[in-house]
Amino acid sequence: MSRDTLGPAVGAPSTGLANYNAAALASATTVIGQYSTSFGLAARLLAPGVREEVRSIYALVRIADEIVDGAASGAGIDLAGQRELLDDLEQETERAMARGFSTNLVVHAFAVTARRVGIEPALTRPFYASMRRDLDPAPFTAASVAEYIYGSAEVVGLMCLRSFLRDSPRSPEDQEILEHGARSLGAAFQKVNFLRDLAADRDALGRNYFPGVDLTRLTEPQKQLLLDDMDADLEAAERVLPMLPTSSRRAVTAAHRLFARLSAKLRETPAHALMSTRVRVPDPEKLMIALSSSLGPQAWRR
Repeated sequence: MSRDTLGPAVGAPSTGLANYNAAALASATTVIGQYSTSFGLAARLLAPGVREEVRSIYALVRIADEIVDGAASGAGIDLAGQRELLDDLEQETERAMARGFSTNLVVHAFAVTARRVGIEPALTRPFYASMRRDLDPAPFTAASVAEYIYGSAEVVGLMCLRSFLRDSPRSPEDQEILEHGARSLGAAFQKVNFLRDLAADRDALGRNYFPGVDLTRLTEPQKQLLLDDMDADLEAAERVLPMLPTSSRRAVTAAHRLFARLSAKLRETPAHALMSTRVRVPDPEKLMIALSSSLGPQAWRR
């Protein structure tokens, strides 16, 4: 079967199922387009079949995020109701992964991808646990924030890696190296977003993902130490980029370079300004990053 159209893990889909799969993929693509221009730009550099799978993964992640990050509360749903919605979404996800069908189109698209590339509940359960943690007002500790980052970001990197390697199996040794890189990149993405979203997380959501740091008095040395940690993750991820298949290497490189640029801009931004400014990379610069990443290794290294 071609990877150009999502289908069941085994056998060719019937016409009816193929149409339903296409509708599910269109729904996932719409969700991604609405929420993330940066992701959408990088995803265009993926090979078509991989692109569909990764969009399906991120669309489910986005829906879960919206339950805990504002859309549900904006609809007047309290914390107990948000927990119930999240529980329902997790249960539907696991049911769909088991049987290959869901009446929720975004869940259906994810489940088809999960069955095709080998994503199991061992990866989805930590993700939902981290989403559930966002509904817990207890302060984070160093241990609990590490667990949160694993579930909210590192496992998403591992899910995407399952898609990247489905047609490019690796030795156990290389698989371990690639998984470490995927986790490092996911962690870097999450930590960079923590720092650029300080104000919204604290003021709108009452969260502090940097235990031991008083966000109202964030100092320049503290900010630099946080960025040193993020850059170490980015460096660990960069080392494995050449090991990725060509179907995903350029897209992942573009995403890596975008977040490396965000890290650099955060270093340039005074610590006190982060409570009132959300650092971003201008769209023309994003386009240049995507273009240079699409040209090959020589362009990446410039």
